[in-house]
Amino acid sequence: MKEIQGHGVAIITPFKEGGAVDYEAIPGLVDHLVLGGVDYLVLLGTTSEAATLSKDEKINLVDKVIAANASRLPLVLGLGGNHTQELLEMFDWFDLEQFAAVLSVAPYYNKPNQEGLYQHFKAVAGRSPLPVILYNVPSRTGVNISPETVLRLAQDFDNVVAVKEAAGDFQQAQTLINICPQNFSVLSGDDEMSLSMILAGAKGVISVIGNAIPNHYSNIIQKGLRKEVDAAYDIQYRILNLIRLIYEEGNPTGIKVLMEDIGICKNNLRLPLVKASPFLTSKLKEVLEQVMRQ
Repeated sequence: MKEIQGHGVAIITPFKEGGAVDYEAIPGLVDHLVLGGVDYLVLLGTTSEAATLSKDEKINLVDKVIAANASRLPLVLGLGGNHTQELLEMFDWFDLEQFAAVLSVAPYYNKPNQEGLYQHFKAVAGRSPLPVILYNVPSRTGVNISPETVLRLAQDFDNVVAVKEAAGDFQQAQTLINICPQNFSVLSGDDEMSLSMILAGAKGVISVIGNAIPNHYSNIIQKGLRKEVDAAYDIQYRILNLIRLIYEEGNPTGIKVLMEDIGICKNNLRLPLVKASPFLTSKLKEVLEQVMRQ
């Protein structure tokens, strides 16, 4: 995986009714994504409910995905936290030789300034034997990694190679694309904005909706990268309502409804997340059926 680009999917974690991780559902999930034309898989991201997983569960989940994937797709490992030293110790938990890169979210809750963010990611870059993808999602972390800080990190550390940009700010996305080095990948972290960002120069996406409809979304991304604008937007508008609906009550609340509907796993989440409301559940199933008929 010489350059981080194309359609990556932040995979969900299947749970059983009682709350245990449903490891038996992992092979079916991975096969579904591989056959759906996905370019790489992202483990232990926000969509995986990683914040609710124990150390042992994370290790076991990673092992199951590695085995199910059988080297078919590159893997990216989510390693992030707001305790920098503790985060650095997490690098020893996993066999990193199985991964193409790590995805590291901005420290949450502490609300560091830009210098604090730089020093945190400097420590991550210094510890990581793999390429590092920065993850900027201010709506969850409470802090925004500015384009200038991203550029500083990209220039100072050879292994800081990409940013997953999920600020929901297209102007900021354009600034990132404009100022970052040519060999640095700006990736969308917002399913609805991905096509627009790619047409502006981004190199791909790490998606949520791709869990459920990987073929549809992979087609959008590949057509966007080839600048087949009309064809890409044709698919985009056919699935736009579904993209919006999966976030209506939070992530991965909506996508879990779809995953059960297509037979991949049960619609179970861990507290503090709860299942989608009956109204949203019904609407999601209705719109998914419409998408599948098209």
